[in-house]
Amino acid sequence: MMIEDDGGWATPKNTWSPQEWYNTTVEERDSPENDKTVYEFPQPLYSGVLGAVETPKTDFLSEGERIPCRVAKGFWTKGGEKKNIPDATEVYPTVPETCDWRNMSGTNFLSWNVNQHIPRYCGSCWAMGSTSAIADRFNILNNLTTNSYTPISLDAQMVVNNQWGGSCNGGNPNEVYENAHDHGLVSGSCEQYVAYNLQHAAYSINECMDCTWPPPAANETGADGCYAVNHTKYYVDNYYSIRGEAAMKAELQNGPISCGIHATDNFEVNYNGGIYSEFIRFPLINHEISVVGYSKDSETGQEYWIGRNSWGTYWGIQGFFYMAMGAANTNLAIETDCVAGTVTYNKPYRTAEAIFTE
Repeated sequence: MMIEDDGGWATPKNTWSPQEWYNTTVEERDSPENDKTVYEFPQPLYSGVLGAVETPKTDFLSEGERIPCRVAKGFWTKGGEKKNIPDATEVYPTVPETCDWRNMSGTNFLSWNVNQHIPRYCGSCWAMGSTSAIADRFNILNNLTTNSYTPISLDAQMVVNNQWGGSCNGGNPNEVYENAHDHGLVSGSCEQYVAYNLQHAAYSINECMDCTWPPPAANETGADGCYAVNHTKYYVDNYYSIRGEAAMKAELQNGPISCGIHATDNFEVNYNGGIYSEFIRFPLINHEISVVGYSKDSETGQEYWIGRNSWGTYWGIQGFFYMAMGAANTNLAIETDCVAGTVTYNKPYRTAEAIFTE
């Protein structure tokens, strides 16, 4: 195959060490090309943001319009949580002073950070925060030995395609866990993330697909050259609510969890490091993130949560943030509405067609 005849190499530049962090410029971040990679605005507003697949409404998003990407209170739609295991507080009556799945005895078990708003604004945080926490738990389960030591990631676009909790117009993260239990999630390589609502019925090809030569001509979709592929399914076998400092610390010994927060303009625009705290008299959850650990400031003794956001690595601390532990009205209510799931492969493969006819 002449694999040895024409190679190339490059010396990588360190952009990951703290002293070498390079942030995307404002001009690059706000470039209009970011919004035109796949589709133009507008997107239709879906009335079924709590999971039902419904006909698109006739009104549209205007350029730059923001809609809360998470329902205010996560709830179970299929009969409540499914939990056949002891509470983590029983399994871990005492917990270590710190827990950080980015560096657990020298190993980073996390999947990759993402940006839900590239190539355009999409209120898919409910899918991002939940799928990243579930993927991280698979990396912990496998001790990073799957796929030649490449971290597992799970496909948030497939979850949006199937409206398993919502759409780009917001949704309910609890339904992601329910559908991960009933139907299973797929690898992050199955569907390119396009930050766009699927405009037609969900079939296997919209769950995991591949395409062949030749590339499509301009203004053609190329769908004729694409086909559905069999793939590994990633399931949760228990899913349940978590609330409060003690319960969160104990559950984090099992792996990351997904939590709702009241994301404010100040948090979004101005956070670039340190332990965040903001007084809000009546916090209202509007955004989903993943909590990957907790720690304590060595000088002040202030404890804090280690959160992973889905606004890109140029936001915050390479996509992460530190949130003060304490009262809900000073830490964006991060301790009030979380969910976790235990993960497994041990369920049979089923096609999307079979799922949607059940």
